[in-house]
Amino acid sequence: MSKRFGVIGLGNFGHHVARTLYDEGHEVVAMDLDKEKVQAIRDHCTYAVLGDAAHKEFLENQGVKDLEAVVVSTGERSHLSTLITLYLKELKVPRILVKAVSEDHGRILEKVGASDVIFPEKDMARKVAHTLSTPNVLEYIPLAEGYSLSEMVPPQNFLGKTLVELDLRRKHQVTVIAIKDVLTDKFITVPPPNYLLKDSDVMILIGKSDDLEKSLEDS
Repeated sequence: MSKRFGVIGLGNFGHHVARTLYDEGHEVVAMDLDKEKVQAIRDHCTYAVLGDAAHKEFLENQGVKDLEAVVVSTGERSHLSTLITLYLKELKVPRILVKAVSEDHGRILEKVGASDVIFPEKDMARKVAHTLSTPNVLEYIPLAEGYSLSEMVPPQNFLGKTLVELDLRRKHQVTVIAIKDVLTDKFITVPPPNYLLKDSDVMILIGKSDDLEKSLEDS
């Protein structure tokens, strides 16, 4: 189902967020002070708007209160993103996602109304480090309190075994919530215990990050 989003600040991060949302079929209002950046996104969003989002009246005129979420990415100008976040909160935007430049800035953003604080470099660094330390992991999504959702290629010693034989839940408190066959694109949610793993499978698992890594080492 198509949704309506706003993106304020069209540097590399904001540009790609807006473009990806639009490519996925959503309505996107992209805003920036820089004419060239607005022109660059024009063919990859629903509305490309030139203007200063640090003015509450401008935001109100763009109908931000009717958007489902707004992403704010104003680069190193932390004071601007803080002010914009405050205005978006006052205009009752349901969800406000803001790119922070530091941990202190992130705390300020939370205080003034950010629903989600984003640290792109920090988050990407964690993903790269995790991929290097656990080569079987294709995708790694941190969740709350040490838990994560991981997309993994089954190690060689998993192949030819059933899920009940691996017994990951009892041994490591790790749950296989889905399996995708990359050859057929078949996606199985909550696979049965007698599912036999093969080399074309990708496993989606949930559990504590340390337990996920240990399950690959010990099974």
